[in-house]
Amino acid sequence: MPEAGLYNAGAPEVAAGGEMIRVENLFKWYSRRLAVNDLSFSVNRGDILGFIGPNGAGKSTTMRMITGYLPPSLGCVLINGIDMARFPIKAKSRIGYLPENAPLYSNMSVMAFLKFIALMRGFRGRTALGKVNEVLERCFLENVRHQRIDTLSKGYRHRTCFAQSIIHDPDILVLDEPTDGLDPNQKREIRKLIREMGRTKAIVLSTHILEEVETVCSKVLVISDGKKVFDGVPSGLKAMSERAGDVLIGINSEDRREIIETFENIELCDKVEINQGCDVMSIRLCPMKGIPAEQIKLAAVRLCMQNGWPIDALSITQGTLADVFHKITESQKES
Repeated sequence: MPEAGLYNAGAPEVAAGGEMIRVENLFKWYSRRLAVNDLSFSVNRGDILGFIGPNGAGKSTTMRMITGYLPPSLGCVLINGIDMARFPIKAKSRIGYLPENAPLYSNMSVMAFLKFIALMRGFRGRTALGKVNEVLERCFLENVRHQRIDTLSKGYRHRTCFAQSIIHDPDILVLDEPTDGLDPNQKREIRKLIREMGRTKAIVLSTHILEEVETVCSKVLVISDGKKVFDGVPSGLKAMSERAGDVLIGINSEDRREIIETFENIELCDKVEINQGCDVMSIRLCPMKGIPAEQIKLAAVRLCMQNGWPIDALSITQGTLADVFHKITESQKES
């Protein structure tokens, strides 16, 4: 275990309860530019928080403040109840950090670098070697363990940096683009590893890949121009899509004129879009505000059954993160 001397004397014990990260009213100025603007959020044990926003939104700056690499201009970061500003060494000991661009000591071998990190984390002898061997296996680095870091591909360098972030089995992980530079198979394995660790840890994951947010994250935080514009679950973000809740129905019938007249007059719809360009007629029914999609779906099925029109496809659209991400970040810029 890490030695007691590595910690700040007088730091409080770990706070009880599930909250692992608390960010309160965080500001960061660079000269006259405000990079992070009054940002507050929390992450509990068992949460995987997808942290997303446009380039220059303040994501990396926020993550550097959470991990203690940058001091905030104003505001507070609590790590397991420990104030990062007052007790930085003890707070940092609870965090595993994968920064952007995976900075490493390039003249060292993978094995030597990870041994060095284990030593810095307070492990010695067989315990240190065991920790190194464990992360070599978990991060799929065994076949390059004796290779110099400067000869590695971008994907292997990123995995080496990922390995150092988890070598001490921290309660909290802060990961900046953890699958950057990995091939599809490697991405799948790292995402699987993150999901497994997320069962018992608190994870903040910054990514530009919205698919990664959907497949890995249990919560999502969106910032734009340093401000929080959404904080909730991925399904809640998708539900903000203008297309979310629309009913799509495909009808395979030659009675096209009658179908068009019938569906254009369907009740409780704000808009009806009809595409006749394929063998199967495609109809999008947009419910009025407050009308459940299931109600419109049931009405559409009844109409088809009454008229003997074969239904080829039927679904309710869920919306996409990409649509909503563009909508809320662009609207923030315009406001």
